[in-house]
Amino acid sequence: MDRTYPDGRKIHLSLVANPSHLECVNPVVLGKARAKQFYCGNTDEDTRNVVPILLHGDAAFAGQGVVYETMQMAGVDDFNVGGTIHVIVNNQIGFTTNPINSRSTPYASDLGKAFNCPIFHCNGDDPVAVSRALETAIEWRHEWGTDVVIDMICYRRNGHNELDQPMFTQPKLYKAITRHKATLDIYENRLIEEGVMTKEDAKEIRDFTLQSYESDLQASKTYVPKPEDWLSSRWTGFKSPRQHSRIRPTGVDRDVLQFIGNKAGEVPEGFKLHRQMNKIFKARQKMAEEGNEIDWGLAEAMAFGSLLIEGNHVRLTGQDVQRGTFSHRHAVVKDQDTEEEYTPLNSLAKILSMSAPVEELKLPNTQAQLTVRNSILSEFAVLGFEHGYSLENPNALILWEAQFGDFVNGAQVMLDQFIAAGEDKWLRQSGLVMLLPHGYDGQGAEHSSCRVERYLQMMEEDPHHIPKMARDERNQIQKANWQIVNCTTPANYFHCLRRQIHRDFRKPLIVVSPKNLLRNKLCVSSLDDMSTGTIFHRTFDEVDEEISNNPNDVKTLVFCTGQIYYELLTERQKLDRKDVAIVRLEQIAPFAFDKAAKYCAKYDNAEVVWAQQEPKNMGAYSYVNPRLMTATRELNKDEKRPRYVGRRVSSAPATGMSKIHQREYRDILEGVFGKPDDIE
Repeated sequence: MDRTYPDGRKIHLSLVANPSHLECVNPVVLGKARAKQFYCGNTDEDTRNVVPILLHGDAAFAGQGVVYETMQMAGVDDFNVGGTIHVIVNNQIGFTTNPINSRSTPYASDLGKAFNCPIFHCNGDDPVAVSRALETAIEWRHEWGTDVVIDMICYRRNGHNELDQPMFTQPKLYKAITRHKATLDIYENRLIEEGVMTKEDAKEIRDFTLQSYESDLQASKTYVPKPEDWLSSRWTGFKSPRQHSRIRPTGVDRDVLQFIGNKAGEVPEGFKLHRQMNKIFKARQKMAEEGNEIDWGLAEAMAFGSLLIEGNHVRLTGQDVQRGTFSHRHAVVKDQDTEEEYTPLNSLAKILSMSAPVEELKLPNTQAQLTVRNSILSEFAVLGFEHGYSLENPNALILWEAQFGDFVNGAQVMLDQFIAAGEDKWLRQSGLVMLLPHGYDGQGAEHSSCRVERYLQMMEEDPHHIPKMARDERNQIQKANWQIVNCTTPANYFHCLRRQIHRDFRKPLIVVSPKNLLRNKLCVSSLDDMSTGTIFHRTFDEVDEEISNNPNDVKTLVFCTGQIYYELLTERQKLDRKDVAIVRLEQIAPFAFDKAAKYCAKYDNAEVVWAQQEPKNMGAYSYVNPRLMTATRELNKDEKRPRYVGRRVSSAPATGMSKIHQREYRDILEGVFGKPDDIE
């Protein structure tokens, strides 16, 4: 909403939707504020003019770790919002717990001392003191650009909630509160005693205010909200789940992709690259030039670069994102002598404006900015920050990457409260992308699984109902709460990222991203897979033409997703088996009912198998099983129940012992292809 003051100044006020989970909204507010500052121009003046204000409870400020995580970002590049105003509404009672049991420090505001913040303690019964503290805080923030904490000492007249009997738990405190006058009465009496106003004036102000409240209450009953009340102008034209959005190609001109790929491996003259990094960049340029064997990192760079040229801001944060946890991205490189940073994809426009082929390629001489920033060692606050950032402008690709997929556990509150349910609760769409590395490589329980089963369980999709699946009618993703993909080719990942922007609606995207596939010689794509007219594929049929063209000879139809595909493929080649067809689910959710039924009908004589790396109670099995049965029953009139092949049920995602890992791996392969003695 916009508020106009008597002197003509206008201030826009944004209230971020806040779930009941204590303090989790803090980083969301800061992320939204940072985005506003960025899109306004990102100058010091823009930073000062966008002010994040957080209201805290005293017990929550002292007790919730996300407060510390959020404040830790205050001075970090690309997270700094120029200072946050923290207002602690210190009612001296956390839930039904006294301060002595809700913290270990004298003051609820003591966390601010860790960040050298000015802390103003004021009496909540003194409105003038509270106002003066707030004004001082704003002036401090404007001048020095740091966080400020206001500790407003007050009380809660009715206990923890309106239905509580606070005498159960705080009898002494509430005996005092019942005798204590209300703040309004105290302030009113003070003004009358000071001669500032009369009793008649006070009554007139009370009556006017109450009448105003009553009028607003009545008006609210017939008020029809306008889109601009809820969404910024940048969201104009984006569709709701009730409005159909057509599917668009996401391919890019081949020459443009080569151009981006070449520049993604280039640094300025005199910039001293690490010797090994120099080899990586030269290999990147060779891949782009030849157009074959495009790996995961280069496909991602091409997706980013093409979006930048089209004018879409791209922002990627998380731990190790500049290099990539598995040293595959190298979006930002450092001079080996000066440690000066260089981001190749931010120089596309500069190069374009001086380059001869610009007119031939029909490329613009401007581009949007790519921000790739290693974050603080936080998942909860940083993911919340990026979610807030994504809410401001839909025409930007905002990504957060977990160092390992397992680490997203530390941000589960954000997924539960905001990302999975935000549109359902508050009608707020977000196109946030979460990259969660996943893959069973014998690295133990902490570095294998992104716990995809959790996010599949949270899918807003009926396993027993098939929606309209025809291309011109399908709005399956629009009606879902988010998307979960596990791509097996760099090209499909490329299209998946571009698809996020080339739609007129937004949904969060979870990418079950690879680890060993980043360098797997089989996991490559060509520029033809990404060029004009190509799109994202929800599934891939069997690629061996000899098998695909003779479906009646197939005895086993294997459905799988992600990394295990290449392991099955390698084993099949080793055994020279032509009776096993392997189908990949690239988009796990929403489920491709039509494609699943189509493949089962094609390989009608085959036993259907679901193969996965994860234990039976994890991974996608529990999600896929009922949907595949529904698809075959309703569309083929021939229900197929897939046989499970994978690890046994387990409380831990993976074993930490190499020998057991190898034995489990062998069991999976034998579960699909049979033991050597069983093969005729």
